[in-house]
Amino acid sequence: MSFLKKIFSKDKKETLDKGLEKSKNSFFDKLSKAVAGKSKVDDDVLDNLEEVLVSSDVGVNTTLKVIERIEERVSRDKYLGTEELNKILREEIAGLLSETNTGNETEFEIPERDTPYVIMVVGVNGVGKTTTIGKLAHQFKKAGKKVVLGAADTFRAAAIDQLQIWADRTDVPIVRQEMGSDPASVAFDTLQSAVNQKADVVIIDTAGRLHNKVNLMNELTKVKRVMQKVIPDAPHDVLLVLDGSTGQNAFEQAKQFTAATEVTSLAVTKLDGTAKGGVVIGISDQFQIPVKYIGVGEGIEDLQVFNKFEFVDSFFK
Repeated sequence: MSFLKKIFSKDKKETLDKGLEKSKNSFFDKLSKAVAGKSKVDDDVLDNLEEVLVSSDVGVNTTLKVIERIEERVSRDKYLGTEELNKILREEIAGLLSETNTGNETEFEIPERDTPYVIMVVGVNGVGKTTTIGKLAHQFKKAGKKVVLGAADTFRAAAIDQLQIWADRTDVPIVRQEMGSDPASVAFDTLQSAVNQKADVVIIDTAGRLHNKVNLMNELTKVKRVMQKVIPDAPHDVLLVLDGSTGQNAFEQAKQFTAATEVTSLAVTKLDGTAKGGVVIGISDQFQIPVKYIGVGEGIEDLQVFNKFEFVDSFFK
C-alpha cells in the first residue's frame, strides 16, 4: 500500500480498485504517451501532463494547481526523472484532496446526538440520488442505526415509488404523501415521525429540478425552515449527489446547487462505468466541499465512504 496505512477491508479495497479501473487505465495510457521518449520532467512533459489531467476530467483550475506544484518541485530538485512522475502526482493530488477532505474515514458514522441526525439529499434527477439514499439507509442500518426515510421529491410519482422500493428492500420506515404534496410538509412529518420513533438518522429526498434556480432555492429554504420547527438545528448535512460519469457536467451541477443552497458534503456516483474518475479530484478541490461518499458499483454494498488515501492509491496503483 506504499505511503498509506491499510485501513480499508480487503473486499472494499478490491471493489474500489475495480470501480476505478477504467479511469486508471485511461489515465495511465494517456500519461505513458505524454512521457514517451522523455527521461526528465521538462516543459514539454508538463504541457502534455496538463492535457492528460484536463482530458481526465480533473478540471482546468485544479489541473493548473497540480502543474504549478510539480513545477515547484522540478525547480527545487533541479532534475526529476519521468519515472518519478507517478509518485509525485500521487503525492500532490493526495495533498490537494487533504485540504478539503480532512478526515480519514472508512466507516458510515454519524455524530452522537439526543435527536435524529438529519441528512437532506439534493441533486438533479438521474444522478443516482434515490439509489444513493437507499444504499445509505442500508449502510446506516447495518451499522446498528435506526433510519427513517422521507419522500420529499413529490413532483415525480416515480421518485416516491422508487424510494418506497428502497425502503422495502432495506426494511426501514418511510414517510410519504401523494404526488404534488408540499415537500416541506413531507419533511415536517418525517422528522416528527423520526423523533417519535427515537430514530438515529433521517434521510430526506428532495426534488431535482434545475430549470429555475430561484424556485429551487425557495423550495429548499422552505424545507429547511419547516424541518427546524421539529429539530432546530436540522438539517445537519446537505448532501449533493453528482453523477461522476458526466464529467464536466457534474461541475456545472455542483455550481448550480451550491448557488441555490448551502451544500456541506458530496456523493459522486457511477464511477465504475466510466473513465472520468478524475472528476472527484476536481470537484473536491474547486468547490472546497468534502466528498463523503463514492459509488463504485451497482451492488447495495458498492457505495463507499470516501477515503482520500485509498482513492489515490487505487487511482495510481
